[in-house]
Amino acid sequence: MDFQQLSQERYSCRAFKDQPVPEDLLLRVLEAGRVAPTACNRQPQRVKIVRTPEDLAKIDQCISRRFGAPVVLVVCYDAKACWVRKGGHASSGEIDASIAATHLMLQAHELGLGTTWVMDFDAKKTVKLFGLPKHVEPVAMLPLGWPAEDAAPSEWHARRQAMEGMLL
Repeated sequence: MDFQQLSQERYSCRAFKDQPVPEDLLLRVLEAGRVAPTACNRQPQRVKIVRTPEDLAKIDQCISRRFGAPVVLVVCYDAKACWVRKGGHASSGEIDASIAATHLMLQAHELGLGTTWVMDFDAKKTVKLFGLPKHVEPVAMLPLGWPAEDAAPSEWHARRQAMEGMLL
């Protein structure tokens, strides 16, 4: 699949099969996030893999919806590892973690897995329940798994503004 097709076909999957994700595929997804570009190659992205029943029960206390996914990737950044703009007014952390999350989602789709970006979660509770270091900031949660038989893009998926609307 070429990149244009991949980027157009990938959608937010909101229904997953109750089927584990094989370790080799999970590692391929994670590798895509590992090699994502970051500011000054500081690589502050961090990913917490949530997949045990105990950890999924914890994540369900933090996230608005998991959609039955057997795995959730908690995409974070380490504030101690970020590049900071001169003057200290902007850190690359959230952007770097977002780029990594995008790579994770695109690689998952290429492998036949589904994901969705969930930003509606309790970051403080996530840090507490998973014992994340204080300098690690969760940015997004990515439910991950095999799309259910009835999984489909939302009705809004194909709605895109004209190129002129994007360009300044």
